[in-house]
Amino acid sequence: MARKDIRKLMNYFLGIDIGTYETKGCLIDEKLRIIKTAIRQHTLNTPRPGWAEHDAEEIWWQDFVSITRELLSTVNKKRLAAVGCSAIAPTMLPVDQNGRPLRPAILYGIDTRAYREIEELSRILGDEWIQKHCWNQLSSQAVGPKILWFKKNEPDLYKNTWKIMTATSYLVFKLTKNVVIDFYTACSFTPLLDLNNLCWNKELSRLLVPPEKLPELKWTTEVAGVVTKDASTETGIPSGTPVIVGTADAAAEFISTGAHKPGDTMIMLGSTVFFIEQTKRPTISRTMWTSVFLHPNTYCVAGGMATGGALTRWFRDQFAAEELKEEATSNVNAYEILWRRASQVPPGGSGILVLPYFSGERTPINDPRARGVIAGLTIAHTKYHLYRALLEGVAFGIRHNIEHLEEVEKISRIFMVGGGVKNSLWLEIISSVLKKTLLLPPIILGASYGDALLAAISQQVITPDTIESIFTNGYKIIVPNEHWSKIYDEYYAIYLHLWTSIKEWVHRLANIGGEEL
Repeated sequence: MARKDIRKLMNYFLGIDIGTYETKGCLIDEKLRIIKTAIRQHTLNTPRPGWAEHDAEEIWWQDFVSITRELLSTVNKKRLAAVGCSAIAPTMLPVDQNGRPLRPAILYGIDTRAYREIEELSRILGDEWIQKHCWNQLSSQAVGPKILWFKKNEPDLYKNTWKIMTATSYLVFKLTKNVVIDFYTACSFTPLLDLNNLCWNKELSRLLVPPEKLPELKWTTEVAGVVTKDASTETGIPSGTPVIVGTADAAAEFISTGAHKPGDTMIMLGSTVFFIEQTKRPTISRTMWTSVFLHPNTYCVAGGMATGGALTRWFRDQFAAEELKEEATSNVNAYEILWRRASQVPPGGSGILVLPYFSGERTPINDPRARGVIAGLTIAHTKYHLYRALLEGVAFGIRHNIEHLEEVEKISRIFMVGGGVKNSLWLEIISSVLKKTLLLPPIILGASYGDALLAAISQQVITPDTIESIFTNGYKIIVPNEHWSKIYDEYYAIYLHLWTSIKEWVHRLANIGGEEL
């Protein structure tokens, strides 16, 4: 049989991931080979300081439709075996009886509007109760306080709410008309999920929301339903195609690295930074996020910084007009120009230390009113000193999180993923700050690749522990620079003490500058 005919008989798996600034899609075959990828850029709406929103229909769904049609245009669509979705998480999207969004979706921990509601719920329920039932404390990452904010500030919309969905839930609903959520994502609905019994907490119906307004709980690779005729007409996916429950972007990205066993840890260096370490058992942490993971009897501890690549984007937009002009006339983008020039700056930026809390901070300090700090700046410094200091500040934040993860379970391997891994200087800085070896997978397509793999798992084509074996080219290894590590140890000691020393005053500045920040 000709090669072309063999390909016609091959089954395919589709993965789509909605990110903060872009949507990515990936189509693989049953041999797990990448057939085609696609990407769409979109914007983040920040209507007020401390708010972060997406239009679910215009961004999430329209991106999904556009990418899906592109990916399926060159293959036999009838051979599509399953669809997997992931997205930024957790998000809070109220919809009416017809599944139409009632307002823009409130995004994950970068949206800090509900800080008063965090304090209110902590006071009403008590930290011990929350820790006992939810395994975690409340933070800007939690959906519960955002639902309370919605209920208090937009009561008419709340009254018309049929269901509260996440981004992944919304995509799956549009495809199947079923409203589901995976247990891993639901863990971020604190304090609504009773993790000891894996069910929604009915006791919080009056205070927050009744369970019937929340999605049905399922495991990630369970089939949520099949593509409806209407969804097929819109997307080009054949009706009857299985759609899995899906998960959060970070969890899908974890799978895409080949990580699969306790001690394996992923650092996702995107617009924010996210961490997942798979663990043997659920171990409670007061600073990180403990949860069940993607499959029954699997667990993890996670964390997230509120900035990462968003800081380099901010710097480029504000200070890199010269580099952007160079980008327009060359094949090198402004980010690469910046980090190559910053690589000429000595480690430590000649005395500059950055606290990367420019959007508040999630773990491990869990403080939505934290603010970015640039310490040690002089008129002798150039913008490249500052750019390197920003990269180092994020790296110190990463070390802070890694140390808290290791209090839960010893880390065996660290896998690096996300758009930030294109910056080789940043990787060397992170490795040197951590004093640990980093593994860079040979395939870095991100969560959409993980979604396609999860879809394949749902059809029993592969198992999670066999994914690593497909990376026949092996992992790129990043090792610490011992000289840099010694310098960074001194900076890190200052990093840890600086925030506690100025925290009270920064909070006062936040109050003066705008309480919603």
